[in-house]
Amino acid sequence: MATEVKQVPEQTTVKSAEEKVVDSARDFWAKNNKVITYVIAGLVVVIGGYFVYNNYFKGPQETKAAEAIWKAEDYFRQDSLNLALNGDGINAGFLKAISKHSGTKAGNLAKFYAGACYLKLGDYNNAVKYLKDFSTDQVEVKLRATGLLGDAYSELGKKQEAIDNYKKAGTLFEEDDINSPEYLFRAAMLNQELGKSKDAIELLHMIKDKYPTSQRAFEADKYLGKLGDLN
Repeated sequence: MATEVKQVPEQTTVKSAEEKVVDSARDFWAKNNKVITYVIAGLVVVIGGYFVYNNYFKGPQETKAAEAIWKAEDYFRQDSLNLALNGDGINAGFLKAISKHSGTKAGNLAKFYAGACYLKLGDYNNAVKYLKDFSTDQVEVKLRATGLLGDAYSELGKKQEAIDNYKKAGTLFEEDDINSPEYLFRAAMLNQELGKSKDAIELLHMIKDKYPTSQRAFEADKYLGKLGDLN
């Protein structure tokens, strides 16, 4: 008797999700491998160029700029302002550092010093020029530069510009309980001179509220009385 042979049905192969992803990636690479290669090569060039720039160009430039202004900073501390600005024939001053080392941190800082020098020398237009061109992320230094800019504008008789900078300086870094109330007070006094009593009163109250132990807070009541605010 013949034995009946049963046929086993063929198994249907079902691709797993992982296999589909692999196949899709292969297809994508086959179609785009040249573009991907160019992009990767471009990134290598950019990253390598950035590394070279920072380590072999920018770094040494920053060092040279810092070395260029150290003596000028020393003259500034001694109040030898002309030497600080123009140098002594051997060491460069702030003005040379600004022109020769633009784009460096030290070259930028030289603008702050130059503005401060010109303010002390009574050259208020140049003080405004260099202080406006100075920039920094250090809020304490920014406060000081903005306050000095307010002083320069005030000396030029540009009272509204002075007020704007004094107010900005007075609110940049509230933790500074010496300079902040001082600049707010200067803004209040200029507002009083311009007949803007409401603005002056608001600033004086701000000083009393935020800096109650400051010298300017003790003086605020006298000026509030003069302005008719007896609260």
